[in-house]
Amino acid sequence: MSRVRWMLLPGAALLLAAGAPHHDADVVVNVTHMRSHDGKVVACLSSEAKIFPKCKGEHGRSLVLPADQADQIRFSDVPPGRYALALLHDENGNGKIDKAMMIPREGFGFSRDAKVSFGPPSFSDAAFDVGANGAQQSIRMRYMM
Repeated sequence: MSRVRWMLLPGAALLLAAGAPHHDADVVVNVTHMRSHDGKVVACLSSEAKIFPKCKGEHGRSLVLPADQADQIRFSDVPPGRYALALLHDENGNGKIDKAMMIPREGFGFSRDAKVSFGPPSFSDAAFDVGANGAQQSIRMRYMM
């Protein structure tokens, strides 16, 4: 898709190309330390702190893959910008993170290997830049139980 600009002149319109064609890039996520290939992996890529890590709204994208196919996850056509990633290993496939006494029973992970304390990390702790050539992240799944 190329960027185009219109210039209005008296009685005519002139179409000017604004540089070379622009292509969005890929974000490739290498997932490590999954304890099983049961269930599915839910991956969330978001560009806004207010929706991280849940991917709700127009500034988040999510992918759901069978866990046995989630060693590498690819988000295609990602515009350049600042993003954060969150992963959930939904081992029983019920679509949510199961907890016992507020402690996650299923695996999770975040970009930049952002640490958790009493909840998920902040967007800024997990954020990374995606440029014209895309980005790669390695996310280690963590299990507390």
